[in-house]
Amino acid sequence: MAFETLTIALVALAAVAIVTMAALRGWQGWLALKMQELHRRAAHGNASGIGHDAEAGARIEIADLRERVRQLEAIAAGVDL
Repeated sequence: MAFETLTIALVALAAVAIVTMAALRGWQGWLALKMQELHRRAAHGNASGIGHDAEAGARIEIADLRERVRQLEAIAAGVDL
C-alpha cells in the first residue's frame, strides 16, 4: 500500500515537473520572439515610425517579462521569493 502511494506521488511530481518545464520553455521562446521583434524594430528605427517613447516602453515591457520569467523559474525550482 505504501509503495503504491509513493509511486503515485512520484509520478504526479514528475508530471508536474514536466508540465512546468514545458511551460517555461514556451515562455522563454515567446520572450525570444519579442526580443527579435524589438531588435528588428530598432534596426529599422525611424523608418517604422517607432520613437524613443515606444522603445522605452518596449524595454520596460521586456524587463517586466524577464522578472516574471525569473519568478516562474524560482517557483519551478521550489524557491520562495
